[in-house]
Amino acid sequence: MTSAFQTSYSPLPHFPRTCQRPPVRRPSVLFSSSRTCQSPARFMSIRVNAAASTTSDGRALLDGIAEFYDESSGLWEDMWGDHMHHGFYDPDSNVSGSDHRSAQIRMIEESLRLAGISDDPAKRPKTIVDVGCGIGGSSRYLARKYGATCRGITLSPVQAGRANVLAEAEGLADRVSFQVADALKQPFPDGQFDLVWSMESGEHMPDKAKFVNELMRVAAPGGKIIIVTWCHRDLLPSEESLQLWEKKLLNRICNAYYLPEWCSTADYVKLLESLSLQDIKAADWSQHVAPFWPAVIRSALTWKGFTSLLRSGLKAIKGALVMPVMIEGYQKGVIKFAVITCQKPE
Repeated sequence: MTSAFQTSYSPLPHFPRTCQRPPVRRPSVLFSSSRTCQSPARFMSIRVNAAASTTSDGRALLDGIAEFYDESSGLWEDMWGDHMHHGFYDPDSNVSGSDHRSAQIRMIEESLRLAGISDDPAKRPKTIVDVGCGIGGSSRYLARKYGATCRGITLSPVQAGRANVLAEAEGLADRVSFQVADALKQPFPDGQFDLVWSMESGEHMPDKAKFVNELMRVAAPGGKIIIVTWCHRDLLPSEESLQLWEKKLLNRICNAYYLPEWCSTADYVKLLESLSLQDIKAADWSQHVAPFWPAVIRSALTWKGFTSLLRSGLKAIKGALVMPVMIEGYQKGVIKFAVITCQKPE
């Protein structure tokens, strides 16, 4: 297992002319597990506080997540396409409206690069699971890129249905499929997937320890795991918890987006270390996603965005109203956009 993470990167892949832009500066800040891990009491609190996942409150959370995405996924697809996640931007550049789709693709590519996923036909992943798949944008992209088979799971029946329709329309139904399932109780046997992919779904998991255990369980020996997720800042050695104002800010977001208690990047690293996973890398890409939420707000303020939002329902409207709080959280350093990768031992 590595305790200090490398910062060397190869150049960005080539994108079609319509997606070209100045080279994106590579992330330079990576976390060392020996430096950022929190106290044992903090680590154990992830398990204790997550007990609600088996209670009626936990059931309400799962239902709320499913209903939120049932209502809002059509709006998102209409405005932003089939990739339901942040884009990866050069923080020093001006972002044009046409660049967001290519920025979302760059987010996928940069995540794969950090994890060291090989393009060598003999080494690239052949089986992939997309945990929290949305309407399957990542699944279809990865299936085409690697010629792999991919299974996607989501709590939203609307998302699963739409993802299967899109797979059929794109001629991928023989290799890509989607179903409704809980990420904490995945319907797959042990050791099935060469690549376990979770793009912005970890923040919804009420039991982070169980979530990470399930990702490891379904990974094949030697398989890679990629977790891209929202976290709160790492705690200082003298801190046992976030400050009160920080908790209040995060709670406003939790109430709108059906999120349980947040954790830090260091908490994830500690969990991965506890499972003896290898080649653990963690990066803070907050500066690279900074243009995303302002762009989403601008799209919501167009006539198309406004009318689509009104048709989507109260949950989607509530989510839209809290978007400025997301921006505030990033600006004040409370929210971190984290990418954590590792490998299951052979």
